[in-house]
Amino acid sequence: MGLMDKLMGGTGTRSTDEYVELDLDDFETEVESDASGMQVRIASIGGQQDVIAIKDAIYDGDLVIADITRHTTSDRTMEHITDELKQVAREVGGDIVQKDDDQLIITPTDVTISRTKL
Repeated sequence: MGLMDKLMGGTGTRSTDEYVELDLDDFETEVESDASGMQVRIASIGGQQDVIAIKDAIYDGDLVIADITRHTTSDRTMEHITDELKQVAREVGGDIVQKDDDQLIITPTDVTISRTKL
């Protein structure tokens, strides 16, 4: 697989070894302390207790990408969690979508997720 295929999402399997963890301390960033814009938050759902922080983030106007690899989509706990997060997305006028079997993406007010790939 060539470099362009990797950059553009060419066919092939991917593993976590292909990703590089970046240390934000290596980059110069300026963040205003009173910035009130939307943030992208990363979460991991291990159980029902993790839903509270995700709901708070959505109500605060943040987008959440939640890792659900610990559960199968047929798991009853996961069904309850998904239903609860769908309700939150509806309440705020956001959106929710499951990406493959390992991620949920939940958006805040007026942010929708396209169901078509680029």
